[in-house]
Amino acid sequence: MMSVKRNVGKYEIGRTIGEGTFAKVKFARNTETNESVAIKVMAKTTILKHRMVDQIKREISIMKIVRHPCIVRLHEVLASQTKIYIVLEFVTGGELFDKIVHHGRLSENESRKYFQQLIDAVSHCHSKGIYHRDLKPENLLLDSKKNLKVSDFGLSALPQQGVDLLHTTCGTPNYVAPEVLSHRGYDGAAADVWSCGVILYVLMAGYLPFDETDLPSLYNKINAADFSCPFWFSPSATSLIRKILDPNPKTRIKIEGIKRSPWFLKNYVPVRARQDEMVNLDDVSAVFDDIEDKYVNEESRDSENGPLIMNAFEMITLSQGLNLSALFDRRQDYIKRQTRFVSRQPAKDILAAIEAAAQSMGLKVHTRSYKTRLEGVSANRASQFAVVLEIFEVAPSLFMVDVRKAAGDTLEYHRFYKNFCTRLENVIWRPRDSDPAILQTMTSLSNSSE
Repeated sequence: MMSVKRNVGKYEIGRTIGEGTFAKVKFARNTETNESVAIKVMAKTTILKHRMVDQIKREISIMKIVRHPCIVRLHEVLASQTKIYIVLEFVTGGELFDKIVHHGRLSENESRKYFQQLIDAVSHCHSKGIYHRDLKPENLLLDSKKNLKVSDFGLSALPQQGVDLLHTTCGTPNYVAPEVLSHRGYDGAAADVWSCGVILYVLMAGYLPFDETDLPSLYNKINAADFSCPFWFSPSATSLIRKILDPNPKTRIKIEGIKRSPWFLKNYVPVRARQDEMVNLDDVSAVFDDIEDKYVNEESRDSENGPLIMNAFEMITLSQGLNLSALFDRRQDYIKRQTRFVSRQPAKDILAAIEAAAQSMGLKVHTRSYKTRLEGVSANRASQFAVVLEIFEVAPSLFMVDVRKAAGDTLEYHRFYKNFCTRLENVIWRPRDSDPAILQTMTSLSNSSE
């Protein structure tokens, strides 16, 4: 049976060569030049659903701007009605860590060569104020000449809450700096340096410096930098790795220090970026301005119908059985990362009050339909703080506002929520236990669940 080739612009799309959380990667051919490329395919619905438009637009722009021989090149961005296509350099040599799987470990000289190329790539990006934040084996590729290519510089650093979730639940935290794992505000440059140190250790040892079967033990070892170097590491290599894997980001060696170390300088041939290349971002603007406009139009049509109506099953799930008291009782001292309050005001009035309260607290407000994201800088000014609120209709003229922390420190969220609620006194409904509206809601839920 003949396979049907699909074209996107001048590119003929072939087989799938990779798959991630948000995208598939397909092999493709430029029909004008016959050049092989890799195309990352992302569904617009996924990007919109996860509120990733601005983030991905920014990261794709970064990847186009950051041009270096040791970083996978982003050629251009295209779009169809339903998908976005990110056209990337096709790297043929596989993953660097495939070599470790086949050979057990690399020699110190070969490890040093790849580490030098990695540091050159990372250093180039840091000089432009850009941090990877997710350096790990699958992001390190080799070209046909066995030179290193760092992939996803920018694209891997999805919104921070997504990155944290990835590390702690389904990704590998083995390469992540202790200050990132502990959700403290962190310096992107120092975090990248730590990851480079773990990568160097694995290249030379053939195994991880921190490797435990359970996460608490692993986190403890990473936080204490509890590791030992094998006997075949040279003293100068061991010395450098210990300076890199310093759990204190303030005293951890910086890239400039790494580049001055005798071990690093041996046989060092710097890989520098060309300075004369012009970068055009028109394709990025065209793709993402269109997606955003279309999305806002769709949302505004939906919003005429009012907020989503929460069905009985969702209501029961959220309120843990039929005990709805937690929904109405705002006197509780302990506020979870997801909280709710109820209002009998019209949905539009609730939304207006939320926006006014947020603005009075100096927060940025982004509203689409009856879902609002509030953003600001944390109290210590070291990280982002974000909260998402969504209004649901749970009964006629009875609305529930779901509030959840999207980014930032949990204690700070507690303080925010109490402060925020005092500014919404006229909106939040605090009924008496005997209030007929509660009884009616509980009765209708009970009947629906039977």
